[in-house]
Amino acid sequence: MNETVAADEITAASAIPAEELARLTDDIVSALKTVYDPEIPADIYELGLVYKIDIEDDRSVKIDMTLTAPGCPVAGEMPGWVENAVGAVEGVSGVDVKMVFDPPWTPDRMSEEAQVAVGWY
Repeated sequence: MNETVAADEITAASAIPAEELARLTDDIVSALKTVYDPEIPADIYELGLVYKIDIEDDRSVKIDMTLTAPGCPVAGEMPGWVENAVGAVEGVSGVDVKMVFDPPWTPDRMSEEAQVAVGWY
């Protein structure tokens, strides 16, 4: 069953003021869009590699992400790139990146922008 949660219910669960939470979210997404998969000319956010972003009350950020393939040559480096990009966002107190491979990434997770970048659209 799909449920729609009102924006005020989401922000009520956070100790961070709604306006600051919205700014942090936008800035984190912008930071993620500066990290590129070196084999595909698109950023990790538009590729659909970021599965979850949690902003904790202490302003630490937890990110679950994946790779286009488990054997990706930058598997060891990508979490550091993400930590550096998101850690530079004003107000973020720390970043924890967790690599997950379930569900496996598939090209249908890509945004239209990423599909255009790789010439699939």
